[in-house]
Amino acid sequence: MKRTKKERQQLLQETISENPFITDEELAEKFQVSIQTIRLDRLELSIPELRERIKNVAAKQFEENVKSLSLEEVVGEIIDIETDRYAISIFDVKEEHVFARNAIARGHHLFAQANSLAVAVIDAEVVLTAKASIQYVRPVRLGERVVAKAKVNEISAARTIVEVISSVGNETVFMGTFNMHRSM
Repeated sequence: MKRTKKERQQLLQETISENPFITDEELAEKFQVSIQTIRLDRLELSIPELRERIKNVAAKQFEENVKSLSLEEVVGEIIDIETDRYAISIFDVKEEHVFARNAIARGHHLFAQANSLAVAVIDAEVVLTAKASIQYVRPVRLGERVVAKAKVNEISAARTIVEVISSVGNETVFMGTFNMHRSM
């Protein structure tokens, strides 16, 4: 059934409002139009692209739930978080993050991404790293995207154990177990 542009755009707004994580490809298929038509409709309606929508949802979740640090203090971009359960962030390796000689990311950036994610995932006012056991699995290069996934494994009165696994594509590049001190 062919819809008018106005009808399609109204349905597009409703669909994205219900599911902000829907891709342009899925929308094009749903409305039986080209991806370019969806992009033009989004542009006309001032609806941001998927990545920006994910960032907006994550930023809202972050502001409502994270007590221990501000969004600006996180290394990388948090794209999903449920405190005391899990969190996911992405970090794009740029020129300023690598050694000039070999274009390999400096390790402290990978550690900072994982550590700040471990702090953010904990539902407490004050969170400090008491101890960390880390392993760099392989070098990360300029231009690669690192996805860090934090999982809360254990919670006690004053401590929380958080496991963080960072990957490039399907390949693990960093692993860490963070023993975090927490206080209200």
